[in-house]
Amino acid sequence: MLGKKTLAAVIILSTVTMMGCKSAPVQDVVDAPVTTSTQKYTQDDVRRAILDAGARLGWQMKDVDNGHMLGTLMLRSHMAQVDILYTKQNYTIKYKNSTNLDYDGQNIHSNYNGWVQNLDKAIRANLAAM
Repeated sequence: MLGKKTLAAVIILSTVTMMGCKSAPVQDVVDAPVTTSTQKYTQDDVRRAILDAGARLGWQMKDVDNGHMLGTLMLRSHMAQVDILYTKQNYTIKYKNSTNLDYDGQNIHSNYNGWVQNLDKAIRANLAAM
């Protein structure tokens, strides 16, 4: 039988361990609009905004096809990979693959969602600056 101090230490250690491994549902960016009432973009404008945003944030961007890019982010022992589909009207950033991010088919380490949100914000900032 565990003593009160040992039990308390086990509970605290378990809580701290669980806090360090936060997971959350994967949050894709779906059909984010790029056209405003005052500004119209070409598909190449959107492509450049994505490439520049990715490069600035450490993502490796690779053209797969017209309107389709593969983004890969390597941080220490972690890798996140996204498919980015884009037109002159919108873009989508969708989970493709990962390493050491505890993806279980639905949930992933919460840092992943932050990386994707930062990429989305940088793309929007690049478009607004054009």
